[in-house]
Amino acid sequence: MIFYTKTLTAMLMLGVSAAAAQAEDLVIFQNWSSPAEVAALNVLKTAAAEKGINWIDITIPHDTGSSVSLMNLVVGEQPPHIFVENNTGVYRDLSGMNLGRDLTEAFTQSGAIDHFSAAVKKAITIDGEIRKIPLGVHIDGMLYYNMEVAAKAGVDPTTWTSLDAMFADFDKIRAAGFQPLAVGAQQWQIGYLFHAMMATLAGPEIYNQLYGETPDAAAIDTPEVRSVFTWLRKFQQQADEGSVNRDWNMTTNDVIAGKALMQIHGDWMKGEWRVAGKEAGKDFGCIPVPGYKAVPVTVDGWGALGGQPPEKDAAEMLFAQIVVDAKVNADFASVKGATPVRDDVDPATLDVCAQRVVELLKDEARQVNNPSVTVDADWSNAIWEVAFNFWSDPTMTEDAAIAALHGQFDTILN
Repeated sequence: MIFYTKTLTAMLMLGVSAAAAQAEDLVIFQNWSSPAEVAALNVLKTAAAEKGINWIDITIPHDTGSSVSLMNLVVGEQPPHIFVENNTGVYRDLSGMNLGRDLTEAFTQSGAIDHFSAAVKKAITIDGEIRKIPLGVHIDGMLYYNMEVAAKAGVDPTTWTSLDAMFADFDKIRAAGFQPLAVGAQQWQIGYLFHAMMATLAGPEIYNQLYGETPDAAAIDTPEVRSVFTWLRKFQQQADEGSVNRDWNMTTNDVIAGKALMQIHGDWMKGEWRVAGKEAGKDFGCIPVPGYKAVPVTVDGWGALGGQPPEKDAAEMLFAQIVVDAKVNADFASVKGATPVRDDVDPATLDVCAQRVVELLKDEARQVNNPSVTVDADWSNAIWEVAFNFWSDPTMTEDAAIAALHGQFDTILN
């Protein structure tokens, strides 16, 4: 059994030096598997090895429930040291088991905390403590498009000022022989599309009513939520037959290969374009969803398990500092398709898509958090389920979907 011990400042400082001097094993639990994700992990592995950390991997498939697998490892007394997890509830559960790890000191000591944007600080802070290691910043609702396909179809996505303007070009795109919009019809992808459209159509106030720490059932009956289902149906009716259960990166590859014009998803799509040897602004373009009222922000968050012996404690803290090192983080973000978590990166070193994300992050009034940061996991998963059922059943009406949301709300939150 692991017992929690509070690490003193002096022990941390000595421990970091010791960890750097000799190899220290760290078990890393993660679920990244696309080519771009693997390449990004290799950036971190190399940097960690240079500082004396031996990375031992535990990898699970992306959509198999990482938090459940993590807690099974913890309860089974085979816990990892570093783990992928964004859900706030998991960190609170670990605190209740005396396995929480406050990383504030590690980032303060390295000076990184002074260069985290407000969005990053908000995403990694839980109950007044920094509990997550921020790896990269993503916008969940971005539109990436193939510039060659756009030219052949005679459309310019940068001129679209609304979803209606975008949709009006679908017939033209299809007539040119291309799929207008590529979608991967898996539950989590449709769930992400749902909250991206919520941000786009509803804006921060209603979005936060639905996805806030204390969700408000009144949000479900708003015209904005109904309009999200309306747009989901429009997109579903335009989806190609191959969309069913297609992984997100394979969907991206359909756009890269010129089968489809665009994909609306997280801007980790850029990593797949980069792996394919494509250049932002030359081969592919990137814009927020047309007409957006807000953009949903994801900060990839990894945690460190508390209750470690001094040498593991120090190695975890060193790992956290390595990940947010200015150069390491910039190199990681470039490969992953993310934007660096630090604001002291030279903008000239960023591609045009990352520069666009930096611009979006400057407008704090028009950004919202990924639901995993704020909302109860059961409620978030329930929204995913309703959205996916709606997508999968063309006969399901907006009224039925709204009623289903109310039913889930009453069951989970009342």
